[in-house]
Amino acid sequence: MSHAPHAAAPVGLKVLLLENVHPSAHELLAEAGCEVEGVAGALSEAELAARIKGVHVLGIRSKTQVTSTVLAAADSLITLGCFCIGTNQVNLDAAASHGVAVFNAPFSNTRSVAELIIAEVVMLARQLGDRSREVHAGTWSKVASGCYEVRGKTLGIIGYGHIGAQVGVLAESMGMRVVFFDVMSKLPMGNNHALASLNELLAQSDFVTLHVPATPQTRDMIGAAEIARMRRGAFLLNASRGTVVDIPALADALRAGRLGGAAIDVFPQEPATNSDPFHSVLQGLPNVILTPHIGGSTIEAQASIGREVATSLLKYLDQGATTGAVNFPNVELAPSRGTHRVLNVHKNVPGVMKEINRIVSDTGANIHAQILSTDPSIGYLIMDIERDVSEAVRAGMSALPTNIRTRVVY
Repeated sequence: MSHAPHAAAPVGLKVLLLENVHPSAHELLAEAGCEVEGVAGALSEAELAARIKGVHVLGIRSKTQVTSTVLAAADSLITLGCFCIGTNQVNLDAAASHGVAVFNAPFSNTRSVAELIIAEVVMLARQLGDRSREVHAGTWSKVASGCYEVRGKTLGIIGYGHIGAQVGVLAESMGMRVVFFDVMSKLPMGNNHALASLNELLAQSDFVTLHVPATPQTRDMIGAAEIARMRRGAFLLNASRGTVVDIPALADALRAGRLGGAAIDVFPQEPATNSDPFHSVLQGLPNVILTPHIGGSTIEAQASIGREVATSLLKYLDQGATTGAVNFPNVELAPSRGTHRVLNVHKNVPGVMKEINRIVSDTGANIHAQILSTDPSIGYLIMDIERDVSEAVRAGMSALPTNIRTRVVY
């Protein structure tokens, strides 16, 4: 499993960026000395398995699926960047077992998604989607019935992470009352108020917005039973993951007049490309805003995502820093002057460090600095040692049966 055993990072490393990753990433990686190749769209599993041979760094967005088959074909892959928030399109366990650290962009599109949600709250409250469509069709329907100010209304946020908290701040500035529910204890921003249960939030909120990851626990977390607990005439917004809302149940509630409207940006099944057709039972329903997964699709967000992920990839290539990695223990160590850095990924089983220490001792190396961190599956070691013995230490570690990947940065 020890691919690409050593490399002077990152000069000459081959980078493949798919799905129109922003030029900001291309520029940063190229400036660092990487050979960068870009592809406009996503690749199928077979296409990627063939294309990934010889690639050291892979960059994707949300459409490309990095499966165990793809990772098995990756004979040189060191690290992988998801230029988005989600990482469910990557088999993270398989990546870790191949010694491939995976990074994402948890911060960069926060503001863009939050602004979209606030815009949609106002649009739903005023039925702006319907009024705009009517005027485009030549119908003049000037009505006030069913249209409201958002000031004084209650916004319920499910999932109070980076985006959810930002939505709360913006909503409060517009005079809304903000409540939230999260499975973890979170510090409220401003006057946002935490609630003890999802049911309590659903019962109190005029608008309910979802900002949760795709997990087995969140799958269909808003179904017929949850919608029935919402206030009659309330609005549901989802710009998180397509699997968290039961779409047929939502459509039934909208047709029955149980809800006043909805804004959906993500769907259980989405087209692979912009040229593929899209169908949903929500199409054509009144006061329903449907958008094509554009929550983070702004120039500012994409440029920031490009810089954020590329910077993480380069820090890993240059220094072995895994801060922000989603499938590796998170460690970072300031470089020691006059040394080489040995980076070792190994199976987390008893006795590994005893063998590694024996190798270091046999070479007569002096360890200037080191840090080890483990998770249930793997251990990750950063070790700074003298330059004249780094290759011998690397070779010894690579020969261990517990070794997954060992490389040296010079």
